[in-house]
Amino acid sequence: MMRREKQFRGISMRLARNYLENLGGTAVDDTTVEADDWRVDLSAEKVAIGPSIELTEVSVAFEADDEFGEENFEQLVADFSRKAMRAGG
Repeated sequence: MMRREKQFRGISMRLARNYLENLGGTAVDDTTVEADDWRVDLSAEKVAIGPSIELTEVSVAFEADDEFGEENFEQLVADFSRKAMRAGG
C-alpha cells in the first residue's frame, strides 16, 4: 500500500473533490474520493497565518494499492498538486 499526505492552503474541500473527480475519481461522500486503484481522504481545518489571519488548510491523504504502480501514484499526486497550487495562488 502506498500512502502520502499533503496539505494545501487556499483551496476548499469542494474544489479538492472536483479536482480529484477530474482525475478519474468518484466522490463517495464529502470527504472521500475513490477510483478503481486509489482512494483519497480529505479533511480541513483553520490555521493561523500571523496574528489576525486564518486560512483553510485542506489535508489530502492519497492511498493506492501496490498494483497501481509507484509511477502512476506519483503522477496522480503531482497532477493534483499542480491543480491545487494554481488554485491556491
